[in-house]
Amino acid sequence: MAFESLSEKLGNVFKKLRGKGRLSEADIKEAMREVRMALLEADVSYKVVRDFIKDVSERAVGTDVLESLTPAQMVIKIVNEELIKLMGSTTAKLNVSSKGTTVVMLVGLQGAGKTTNGAKLAALLRKQNGKRPLLVACDIYRPAAIKQLETVGGQLNIPVFQMGAENPVNIAKAAISHAKKHGNDLVILDTAGRLHIDVELMDELKAIKREVEPDEILLVVDAMTGQDAVNAAAAFDEALGITGVMLTKLDGDARGGAALSVRAVTGKPIKFCGVGEKLDAIEPFHPDRMASRILGMGDMLTLIEKAEQSFDEKKARELADKMRKNAFTLSDYYDQLQQLKDMGGIGDIAAMLPGGIGKAMQGAKIDERQMAKTEAIILSMTKRERDDPSIINSSRKKRIAAGSGTDVVDVNRLLKQYDMMRDLTRQMSKGKLPSFLGGGKRRGGFPF
Repeated sequence: MAFESLSEKLGNVFKKLRGKGRLSEADIKEAMREVRMALLEADVSYKVVRDFIKDVSERAVGTDVLESLTPAQMVIKIVNEELIKLMGSTTAKLNVSSKGTTVVMLVGLQGAGKTTNGAKLAALLRKQNGKRPLLVACDIYRPAAIKQLETVGGQLNIPVFQMGAENPVNIAKAAISHAKKHGNDLVILDTAGRLHIDVELMDELKAIKREVEPDEILLVVDAMTGQDAVNAAAAFDEALGITGVMLTKLDGDARGGAALSVRAVTGKPIKFCGVGEKLDAIEPFHPDRMASRILGMGDMLTLIEKAEQSFDEKKARELADKMRKNAFTLSDYYDQLQQLKDMGGIGDIAAMLPGGIGKAMQGAKIDERQMAKTEAIILSMTKRERDDPSIINSSRKKRIAAGSGTDVVDVNRLLKQYDMMRDLTRQMSKGKLPSFLGGGKRRGGFPF
């Protein structure tokens, strides 16, 4: 995850401060030097780092900090507040047209992820805002760009408008007319990119902007490109007057400096961020939540939102009732694994948990192959077998293994995992801690 290294280094700085009790100006000066190095190593713009350290230092050497009973906590509070301010202070919403059809123009360098993340954005706005999106293929140069947009659009059940190799300006204008006729109130233009900024590219983008007057011009930036992303952002903003930024690949092994620099360099807000390869792995950008993650404080609000999105209240009540009656079945086990999968898995959840809890879980992840085996095995059982696994004898195990394309040993492993889960639910429903959580080695192993 982006910022992992930065979070660790800042955590070490704050740990040293906590160990000192009372702080002197020299202590704060040394801490700020380490914070500056950590930010520069995370590929944050030098000017942004210089201004950030200046602002934090001026506040941190005040009497309210030096004379505080918990000066280290005051310094952390100041750093947190300045990080939030650096990334935009408040969550920036999408500009919505008052005329009925909102037009969002996606721009950026080739490889930043415009096509895939444009489709993700369309799906997010359909789900959260009830929009009826239309994706528009305005990239007529990159091989298979149109096919890629049609593929992801098809996977998300979102219509795609394309006119082949027609002039992109004409495509954009025709798409908006099409959207108005067919009831699409959100149009997302997937424009062409280049490996570098050139006059021809900018002239085309300016022509599209001039003709369709988009409500939003979102610059799609690959967070893993670091300082290059910031330079590109400045150039696109100067040429087009972007209205916001979408950061992609924030889940990668990135230093993350772009997230801390783009807002300061362009003055334009980060509105969305891509946090994974799955087509639902996109979320609004919250400066306060991101600052909290960077400082190792977790992001419980986003975790709660993710849980709510994959939470079925009726199923939860039914499961609670089954747990009380010790009637937890393999179908219930399957549902719980699916819900964990929908939330993004253990690794994503860990990134949102504060302090040592999240760190202890970092690196844990769902084994996709094992999950696929588990699903295949359960779905190869009869309803009676799922409801009462005790009837699964040797011959049934062979049939299930053959039907799921697995081995009998895989079926046995799953049944053992299920027994552990049932034991857990039974004992927890009685207010007891299961024996296998008492500190010994974990038996059986879950698929993550």
